[in-house]
Amino acid sequence: MAHLFISAAHKSSGKTTLSIGLCGAFHQHGLSVQPFKKGPDYIDPMWLSRAAGKDCYNLDFHTQQHSEILSAFGHRTDSADISIIEGNKGLYDGLDLEGTNSNAALVALLDSPVILVIDAQGMTRGIAPLILGYQAFEKGINIAGVILNKLGGSRHESKLRAVIEHYTDVPVVGAVHHDPMLDIQERHLGLIPSNEADSVERQIQAIADVIGQQVNLDQLQHIANHAATPAYQPLPKTESITTDIRIGIAQDAAFGFYYPDDLAAFRIAGAELVSIDTLHDTQLPEIDGLFIGGGFPETQMHTLEANVSLRDSIRTAIEAGLPVYAECGGLMYLSRSLQWNESKCSMVGALPMETRMHQRPQGRGYVQLARMHNTLWDEMLNKGENINAHEFHYSSAENLEKTTQFAYRVLRGHGMTGQHDGIIHRNVLANYSHMRNVENNPWVRQFVDFVRRHQ
Repeated sequence: MAHLFISAAHKSSGKTTLSIGLCGAFHQHGLSVQPFKKGPDYIDPMWLSRAAGKDCYNLDFHTQQHSEILSAFGHRTDSADISIIEGNKGLYDGLDLEGTNSNAALVALLDSPVILVIDAQGMTRGIAPLILGYQAFEKGINIAGVILNKLGGSRHESKLRAVIEHYTDVPVVGAVHHDPMLDIQERHLGLIPSNEADSVERQIQAIADVIGQQVNLDQLQHIANHAATPAYQPLPKTESITTDIRIGIAQDAAFGFYYPDDLAAFRIAGAELVSIDTLHDTQLPEIDGLFIGGGFPETQMHTLEANVSLRDSIRTAIEAGLPVYAECGGLMYLSRSLQWNESKCSMVGALPMETRMHQRPQGRGYVQLARMHNTLWDEMLNKGENINAHEFHYSSAENLEKTTQFAYRVLRGHGMTGQHDGIIHRNVLANYSHMRNVENNPWVRQFVDFVRRHQ
């Protein structure tokens, strides 16, 4: 179970670019690379998946139990030559004083060797106490190597190597010089998603080439090979499933925020996923239900508006009772209109509301929801637990009617109104919160069963 945990001293140290480069470089060397991402995220995993040639899976304390994380990790790592886990924020950053959901907590759970990425701009001798402090802060954390990032040149690199060798016992496994080639364009939610960016493969190739030249891949492979194997319960084997319903899924430059294990859960539940391009398809295909995930509809709003035929087709199907589940960007698309700056575009018009983009996030971070009496998917009433989810949206729901029905009361987070999330309209459930299909919230099976009952 060869694996590495790529973390950093603080956010924006360059660990995502380095993780992409490492996945790409190892993949180019013929290794089977399995990427993981700590916490809730869609965009970084898109890039990691493209670089590794394998789906990236999220490991998240907020939505998954420890045993669930261990099983998901062990199941997918077991068949790979090397696994790369990219952390979020800094190694010891977390929500509580004890760091129970920090990167370090995940490192301890998986018994992973840590490669610490350090943004070394402007640093010389001061890098030594930084490394020594990170080693001493939690004794059980194995910082197996450091990668110096954003270096000013070979002289800067030599000074840092000498300091680290003199004062610490941590090997320098890479020294990456500042290079515009490594910059990936960003927008309000982080990196531009790889399903939007032009020439993604060429950019990943370029990043992998640079990282492969300036990081010692053999040394990293050696460290990974000596990683401990955490104990885990194997996932149950799934029998061959016969699909009996078809569920459309919006997959294009506007909508691409989906967790691969959630999509796999649709197949296990007996649903065939039918891809829909909301930018170019003119009619809905023959489907029994529809799933529209998150994304950036605001960047494609004029093209979405211009596709009148598909918008009419979706609205007509919803009025006729088509079961639909939508998250965040999907919610925005189903509303009457979307406004961003001075532009306002018509959307599907199925939900009695408008959406407006803002300069600052309207909801960001972890969410906890309590189910209300009417949750649309009846089986949800049998589950007493609250739902842990996440949200990250710059848009807000506007002009909601007083009679609007909601599925959830927001215990933590913002949702649609600050108090509620999950608008219910006919057979549509749409919320700002992003769900994970996990043991405590098997929403995929619940939605598929709901679709099946309305087939």
